[in-house]
Amino acid sequence: MGGNRLAGIPGFGIDQVAAAAAADPDVLRLENLDTDLRPHPDAVAATAAALDTPEGNSWLPFTGKVAMRAAVARQLRDRSGVDYDPATQIVITCGEGDAMVDALFVTTDPGDEVIVTDPTYAGMINRVRIVSAVPRFTPLTYADGAWHLDLDALRSAVTPGTRALFVANPGMPTGNVITRDEWDAVAAVCREHDLWLIYLAWMEKILYDDREYVHPASLPGMADRVVTVGTVSLEQRMIGWRIGWVAVPDRLGSDIARAHIYNGLTPGGIAQAGAVAALVAPEEDLARAVAEWERRRNVVVEQLEGLPVRRSSGGWSMLVDVGELDLDAAEVSAALLGQKVAATPMTAWGQSVGPRHVRIVYSREPVDRLALLGSRFQAAVARLT
Repeated sequence: MGGNRLAGIPGFGIDQVAAAAAADPDVLRLENLDTDLRPHPDAVAATAAALDTPEGNSWLPFTGKVAMRAAVARQLRDRSGVDYDPATQIVITCGEGDAMVDALFVTTDPGDEVIVTDPTYAGMINRVRIVSAVPRFTPLTYADGAWHLDLDALRSAVTPGTRALFVANPGMPTGNVITRDEWDAVAAVCREHDLWLIYLAWMEKILYDDREYVHPASLPGMADRVVTVGTVSLEQRMIGWRIGWVAVPDRLGSDIARAHIYNGLTPGGIAQAGAVAALVAPEEDLARAVAEWERRRNVVVEQLEGLPVRRSSGGWSMLVDVGELDLDAAEVSAALLGQKVAATPMTAWGQSVGPRHVRIVYSREPVDRLALLGSRFQAAVARLT
């Protein structure tokens, strides 16, 4: 007999779409958060050099290499203005997934409610469930060419059982970017109701249209409430290195170290060496990548003109509201595969808003291939209408 912990947790639809696309080179691969942009050369070189070091193949330290924790602390200070002690407030993890689970373990108990947006990353929703907490959805709305937090709904979502807000910025799959006014409202809710804010910062500097960058720990009264989850997977294009981190207020330092030791144990020292090099790479490296992703975002918007495309403000993906066309997202995804487009339905990525949409990831395909999307998408829709 098995337990029931996973009874309400669905499987991931992305791998099913990817498997259906198989290895056909003509298929536009828009289903998963991958990118063809390479990491900084220094990161690759540092990884290779670490292969021959005893430190690279050691379990210790359990909370991450000293240089890695120091590099994360420097980035956090630069971005938030908050000083984190790398010895006691930062734990290096085996990617952003472990880091999210660690963060939820130290901020919630079984049965606690965690507010997430609708839509949001299914990996956030189901990690809330896997620690035996309960996701409580608050909608995003789309208006004037951008997604926005519904602040009235956010305030109404808080109950006596709420313990945390869990947000990504930019959001995924929407590519919404939280504005300063929205951050101020989020912070006010956290202070008023004594809530934690779990902040998934994995794409925080992948911002378009000159949007303002804000780290929530920099807001008044928030440095002691924000738990930051970071990674080199997206900004530094190092998905395969599987290196992430959690940075916590001092009062959670001991808890986060124990949570990760018994959850993910030690991230690879070889990969950490590359991650350190990536975090100290010149800022121009990330800026060039962001400019290319923004160019691809613009091409997708142009290709889908006339369809209910929901323009992203940052990140690697955007949505098409096929519900507005009276179509089912899973059926549209299947029809797109028939037109050699792999795109994931957002069936389990929210409560009522997310399931209306199909996601388009534009970070993997170059501009010349993305220029094929419009005719293929229109052909798929035509077959269903």
